[in-house]
Amino acid sequence: MPDPHVWSASLVPWSTFVEVSRASSLSAAASVLGYTQSAISRQIAGLERDIGVPLLSRGARGVRLTDAGTALLPHARLILAEAERGRRAATSARPGAHLALGAVPSAALGFVPGVLRGLADPPPWTMLTDLTPRLVAHVAAGELDLAVVTDSPPGLPATTGVATRHLFDDVMGVVLPADHRLAHRRRVSLAMLADELWIEDHPGSQALLQELAARHHVTVRVDRSTSDLMTKIALVAAGHGVAMAPRTLAPALRADVRFVALTAAPRRGVHVATRMGRDDLEPLVTALADPW
Repeated sequence: MPDPHVWSASLVPWSTFVEVSRASSLSAAASVLGYTQSAISRQIAGLERDIGVPLLSRGARGVRLTDAGTALLPHARLILAEAERGRRAATSARPGAHLALGAVPSAALGFVPGVLRGLADPPPWTMLTDLTPRLVAHVAAGELDLAVVTDSPPGLPATTGVATRHLFDDVMGVVLPADHRLAHRRRVSLAMLADELWIEDHPGSQALLQELAARHHVTVRVDRSTSDLMTKIALVAAGHGVAMAPRTLAPALRADVRFVALTAAPRRGVHVATRMGRDDLEPLVTALADPW
């Protein structure tokens, strides 16, 4: 395994790799980038040495990506794009000039973009979507200025240097296919959904569902699972099951599903996490506390 500490800090080999993959030719890439063909070969060879696997297969008609090269290509493009964004941020840096935000998926889809749109004079910003534990870790590391997180099971992590503030409570409901027999109802009980297959995307949401089922002595079958919220909603839309989701997500749902309130629905707290002492973020925190 290559030692990550000896990787080159230069982005040149990555840029060269992306151009060679586009042109399928070392000589064509050399012409575009202004290097000799031998220099292009050395850059690719160095990147292959750092990565530890061949990235290109060379032939009489040019080059093609190996399976490893195909896997690396989208990441190489992201590295170059992020480096350019970082360069622009650094060259225009001033206090408050750029915000690095994070949000759990439902907040990123449901209300955070609208809050940002409503700010009087928002600085340039980027947003990372992830789950609560990783977002809080990014805030602690100084990689995010602010993150919108929830206390869904297992709750908010206690992290040194990070302050959390409760914004509001979010009521959970159920997402049904638009043609579901109960889709026209304003509210349903869990017992009315006893025969349904449930789809879940992470343990916190499933824990809330199981807690509600236990309180009402109803058995729920979580027979399908996925790793992200959008796929969960897509599976519901296609009729593969029903899913629990927060009310804040309802305005962002696609047209072929319906959000229906649940009787005695569980709640989860929505919180904002920042580094301690970030009083400069108070206007944004205030806006997030009243997103409607």
